[in-house]
Amino acid sequence: MLETLTAALRSLLPHDSVIADPVRLRTYECDGLTYHRATPGVVVLPGTAEQVARVVRLCNDFGVPFVARGSGTGLSGGALPREDGVLIVTSKMRGILEIDLPNRRAVVEPGVTNLAITEAVRDQGYYYAPDPSSQQVCSIGGNVAENSGGAHCLKYGFTVNHVEACEIVTPDGDLVTLDRMDPGYDLLGAFIGSEGTLGIATKITVRLCRAPEAVTTVLAAFESIEQGGQAVSAIIGAGIVPAAIEMMDALAIEAAEAAVACSYPAGAGAVLIVELDGPAAEVERQFAQLREICSAAFELRVAADAAERAAIWKGRKSAFAAVGRISPAYIVQDGVVPRTSLPGVLAAIDRLSKEHGIRVANVFHAGDGNLHPLVLFDDAEPGAGERAEVVSGAILDLCIEHGGSITGEHGVGVDKSRYMTRMFSEDDLDTMQLVRCAFDPQGLANPGKVFPTPRLCGEVPGVRKGVHPLVESGKAEQL
Repeated sequence: MLETLTAALRSLLPHDSVIADPVRLRTYECDGLTYHRATPGVVVLPGTAEQVARVVRLCNDFGVPFVARGSGTGLSGGALPREDGVLIVTSKMRGILEIDLPNRRAVVEPGVTNLAITEAVRDQGYYYAPDPSSQQVCSIGGNVAENSGGAHCLKYGFTVNHVEACEIVTPDGDLVTLDRMDPGYDLLGAFIGSEGTLGIATKITVRLCRAPEAVTTVLAAFESIEQGGQAVSAIIGAGIVPAAIEMMDALAIEAAEAAVACSYPAGAGAVLIVELDGPAAEVERQFAQLREICSAAFELRVAADAAERAAIWKGRKSAFAAVGRISPAYIVQDGVVPRTSLPGVLAAIDRLSKEHGIRVANVFHAGDGNLHPLVLFDDAEPGAGERAEVVSGAILDLCIEHGGSITGEHGVGVDKSRYMTRMFSEDDLDTMQLVRCAFDPQGLANPGKVFPTPRLCGEVPGVRKGVHPLVESGKAEQL
């Protein structure tokens, strides 16, 4: 089947845009979460939206699943390929098609990197607000698929708050546009964050922000992570909404120092990075409050210029990759808890770490309680990977127990789909699947992601292909 499909793909695309060589295919066997791997059946690199649509239509003709992939920086296995399917890589589609400063928007292709948008408009006094740590390499198409956030999502929101419209290829190969101004249901909102299960973005209209009048970036070093957590609560409690509040614990600081020599204060149990922006008078007032709130810090650094601001952010932005300097393997988690629960959850994570003999480095968006625990292990040690998985899952359980979520911005993907039943009931999951089945009745778009099996259209025993289980069973009136 795949051999015949590959031949058909070669008739649609330039020869170098279809990869079937087993050695080259292994380049695409995982995303940024390397714990999960699968070699794709065939990889295609379309250069236009129409080529994407043709590939998807061909997959429908053959009944073959397909997975969309951008830069491959995702951290939930969302772009994990199918061995029996087609991996559609959008990295060749990296044109900035239009910059419309009077209306504060830009139109880009999905392969454009996040930072490239800001670089294209920075000299005109604009920028693109969502800023994942991987912004130098992550693609806008992937950001849309995962509803990515970043350090500045506390004040400015996630990708969904900055996308005005998307041209998409639907799972059956139609090319359509979803616009925020469309009347009726918010289909654009449903599409953003759907992790490739509702189609593939081929053109994205993003909102641009004006550069603020003033920016003040502060690094506060505390003896303990508990002190840092108390400062976070006090900052928000004072009515201050910083552009960003980030925290790193001692182990994360150790990794960052080993990787990029960020020169954070020696002996810190935690560092807090707080960035204030807005009108100069407002930033000045908030900074005076911040200095008083962080009086327990044993060192307070204030960036004097853009270079010093970049130096403060350097360690935080490199944190995920940096742990590779202190551990041969690791799992990145992405749970969310209420801010007030941070001290208790962090203490519980420390107990889990000691109980299982697995180190955990904590990096997180402290302002909105989005935790990124890095569960470290040696994959050459028998049983270490399994223990790391146990700790990783227990951390997600902690988040749910404290009224939080199993993901804040990395998505569910394949890594956390099995935890969805811990957060949602059977009826909840079936209701969500009504949306998926409406877009993708054949179940070919990124199957096996987000929802635990067998809740895929056409794969539920006794249910007609393309018909949702609750519709088939006559329970649709319950939804």
